[in-house]
Amino acid sequence: MTADTAVAAFLAELTHQRRASPHTVSAYGRDLAKLASLAGETSLPKLQPHQFKRFAMQLHGQGLAARSLARTLSSWRAYYRWLAKRGAIEVNPCDGLKAPKRPKSLPKALSIDQSQALLDAPAETVAEIRDKAMFELFYSSGLRLSELASLDLSGGNGGGLDLAEGVVTVTGKRGKTRSVPLGGKAAEAIRAWLDCRGELAKADEPALFVGARGRRIGPRSIEQRLDEWTKRIGLGVHVHPHMLRHSFASHVLQSSGDLRAVQEMLGHASISTTQIYTHLDFQHLAKVYDAAHPRAKKK
Repeated sequence: MTADTAVAAFLAELTHQRRASPHTVSAYGRDLAKLASLAGETSLPKLQPHQFKRFAMQLHGQGLAARSLARTLSSWRAYYRWLAKRGAIEVNPCDGLKAPKRPKSLPKALSIDQSQALLDAPAETVAEIRDKAMFELFYSSGLRLSELASLDLSGGNGGGLDLAEGVVTVTGKRGKTRSVPLGGKAAEAIRAWLDCRGELAKADEPALFVGARGRRIGPRSIEQRLDEWTKRIGLGVHVHPHMLRHSFASHVLQSSGDLRAVQEMLGHASISTTQIYTHLDFQHLAKVYDAAHPRAKKK
């Protein structure tokens, strides 16, 4: 079996026996054609491990994204496993071949001005008053979406509010309970919601935030309401609940510089998880430096 007929047989098996989609089969074909091009005169079954490492480095150096490179290497490994099962090769030369790690992307956060514009928008209907209370709470206390959705009026299993003390208590990941300060704007918005909550909520509903049917509002509905809110006010940015949590962390860190306090308020088990916000803070400081420092300005 020649190299070309072997590749054709492999792709045919993907199509007919494994019932892979045409898109997947096409991707495998492109990845193996790329390998044949890199191999030049060398037959694919005769390639050695060090050559695959060099090919991977070449593709990475040419700017192939980490995700695309990982998929390419996965195609190569699958093909050589197929060859090994048929006795065409004794050892899979792709064993242990790994793609470079993808760089971690920084979480997106709103600017302080964008946060103000989002939360200063007026609320007129009962549903909008509820929405404003939810969004203020996200930004005020850095809650996760699941934590906010599970809040009860009286502090049940999901946690609750103490408006007098200005504290919200939630149960987060791994059942860990934490108490977070509640800002004045958030407390004001929640009081406005509590004044009209009875117009939506069923009499026996313990949830702090309820939907149109009077029962606990779900995470997906909260996401939709936030999306509709941002479109209504014309913010020009797609905002999701976790972005408000990121914005909370970034803005508190910019003002205080207290990483440990931010860690505790976010409910992170490890300080290393919180440290990503130091990069966000550095970006902010770098912009300030570039704008203000006399030796940083371009001539």
